[in-house]
This record gives sequence, C-alpha cells and structure tokens, in this order.
Amino acid sequence: MTKTAIIIDDERLARSELKSLLADYPEIQVVDEAENAEEGLHKIDALQPDIIFLDINMPGKTGFDLLQELDRSPHVIFTTAYDEYAVKAFEVNALDYLLKPIEPKRLADAIHKVNETIIKENQAKAENAARGLLGENDQVFVKDGDRCWFVRLGDIRLFESVGNYAKVFFGNNKPLILKSLNALEERLDEKVFFRANRKHIVNLRLVDKVDSYFNGGLILELKGGDKIEVSRRQTVKFKEMMSL
Repeated sequence: MTKTAIIIDDERLARSELKSLLADYPEIQVVDEAENAEEGLHKIDALQPDIIFLDINMPGKTGFDLLQELDRSPHVIFTTAYDEYAVKAFEVNALDYLLKPIEPKRLADAIHKVNETIIKENQAKAENAARGLLGENDQVFVKDGDRCWFVRLGDIRLFESVGNYAKVFFGNNKPLILKSLNALEERLDEKVFFRANRKHIVNLRLVDKVDSYFNGGLILELKGGDKIEVSRRQTVKFKEMMSL
C-alpha cells in the first residue's frame, strides 16, 4: 500500500538527498517538500500525509514547535545533524531519529518501522469498525495497576495524552490506560467526544462554559473544573458543530 510523505527541512540539498534515497522505496510517495515549519504546517493540513520526514533546527519554528501545532500528527521520522534531541524526539512518539548524513541502512530500518506500524493501525481500525462505535451508555473497563473500574462512557469528561498512554478523567479518578488518543478517537462518537487539540479529547455533554482565547482559539471549562484549550483549527470545527 502506498504511503504519502512530506519532507520538511530548510536545507535544499538535504531534501534532495533524502528524496533520492526514498526513490528506492516505491511504497513511499513524496508528495511535497517544505523549507520551514510554517510552510510545513500548511502542506500537512492540505495534503494529510501518512509520514513526515522532519528536521529539528530550522529558521523560526523548530520541528518540535511544528508538532505542537498539529491536532493529529502523521508518523514522524526526525532527520537532523544533532544527536542531543533523541530522547525528546521519542517523548513526542517519533517513529525514528535519523542522523545526517542519512545512512541507507538506517533509512531502511525506519521505513520498516513505518510499514509495520501502519499495518497494525489498519488492523486495529478494521477491528474497531467491525465492533462499531462506543455509545455514551456503554460501560468500559478501566484498569490502572491493581485498581479497576467499570465506567459509563458518558461519565468520562476528558481523555489526555501522556506519551503512549491516555489519562481518563471521571469523578475524582485519573487512571492511565495503554491506549493512544488516536486509537481512542477511532472508537468514540465524534458528536459526543471532541478532539480539542493534539493532547485532549473532551466530552461535549460535560462542557460547562466556553470562553474566547487569544489568537482565535477557545477555552472549554468542564464539569469538575478542568480547562482545555481548543486549537485554532479545531475551534472552527467546534463552532460549526455547536452552531455558535
């Protein structure tokens, strides 16, 4: 299956060299390039690639800044001349971290990771589609260490991404479950559970108050007092959904 990719790097020669190396992988289609984070954001929004090959140190915003502004991140492979960002790269769930000049063997390993990850995700999506979406009145089993709960989905006010885990907010409880926010979103009814930003899914039924925020965004105050920022991109969708 073909996967689309965007290369984001301020060095034209580095983009050309990577594109040349990727020519050996017919399953990876490079659909565009960008020379800075701002340009990369626009192209990711427009093209919705499966993968981004992302430099870290660029004029203006860094590669990490770019990821912070995305509501849903494609699979990320960092390409950089510096090794000191490796730990931080994996904290933001990057699939791989390639040092320049990129070695063909390391690129092959990274492409293998992408292929394996996308296959697993597609299998999970197919299973979720077969099971159908979870409804507000469905009971879900939540286990954190030795503690277990059966929780009505409609009583969960918030999911928060914590690396490869998600924190589940209900009542005074905030257990961690081994699920990514993207995996949860696949199974939740978007009319009830709204992706406010890259790190949060909120229960719209449990929103108490909506306030304007700087830069055209919004702040949602939930029952329980949690305050969640809605990104600029998702603010447009939120207003359309809620007919504000």
